[in-house]
This record gives sequence, C-alpha cells and structure tokens, in this order.
Amino acid sequence: MITTKDNDTKEPWYGDGLSFSCTQCGNCCTGPSGYVWFDEDEARAMADYLKIDIAEFYSRYTAKALGRRTLGEVRRDKKHYDCVFLVETGAGKRVCGVYPVRPTQCRTWPFWPSNLKSRRAWEAAAVSCPGMRDPEARGSGFVPIEEVRVRLEENPDHL
Repeated sequence: MITTKDNDTKEPWYGDGLSFSCTQCGNCCTGPSGYVWFDEDEARAMADYLKIDIAEFYSRYTAKALGRRTLGEVRRDKKHYDCVFLVETGAGKRVCGVYPVRPTQCRTWPFWPSNLKSRRAWEAAAVSCPGMRDPEARGSGFVPIEEVRVRLEENPDHL
C-alpha cells in the first residue's frame, strides 16, 4: 500500500497487477554503461555455476565501482555495453549465461522501484522491453500485485 499525506492508504497505480513475460531480447542486459550489483552469496553461486573458484570469478567477470563489485561489461559499440554474461543464441535471442543463479537485481527486473514509481516510469522502461508491452497479443503472463510486491521487496534499494 502507499500511504498518503492524510495517512489514508490507497492502492498503487499497479493495484491490479502488471503484465510481463520475458521475451529473451536481452535489452535489459545492454545499453549505456551501468552497474549490476550482487552480494557475496550471489558471487559464490555464480562461481559454482561456472565451476570456477571465487577468486577467478571476481577476476574474470567483475569490476570495482563506487566501492562495490559489479558484474563486468563488454563494449558493443560507442554507446552500448553488454553484461559480461549476455549470450547471443543465434536464434535472435539474447540470454543470460548464468540465468539460474543471476543476481537479485536481474531476477527482479522490471519490478524495480524506479519503474514502479508511476505508470509513466513503467511505460518509459517498456519502450526498450517488449516483455512489458501488450502482453495479451503474445499470450504472456500476468503478474498479480502480490508477486509485484514480493519482487519489489527483494530489491528495494535498486534504482
């Protein structure tokens, strides 16, 4: 619930839930340079998944930024960077190479505070995310508000 100035409560703008289904376009994993934060448990899970030790994981796949660790990036062109784990499938899909153990920040997309603050913010993010747009036309899933809240609470500090 959102609390108003009068301490009344009202449903957020997405009170009925939201439509989203990943299309494996990879757009959430590419764009201007940015950060994908993860914690120590997530680092260990990714290292284990890749069957490498944690030191090699940090060395090969991460960078330091703002006093923290972020997943690394690969420069695609002058304006775009891809996550180090973004993999082209050859079938027009771009998928995560560590999908089963991807960080919380990735698992909770697009249900980030920055995208949920208003319908306008959601629609702005949907410009580059086809999974957020017109899901009925693709037979995609509906995410009830309870699930939106769970995903939002998993990652409250992101964006």
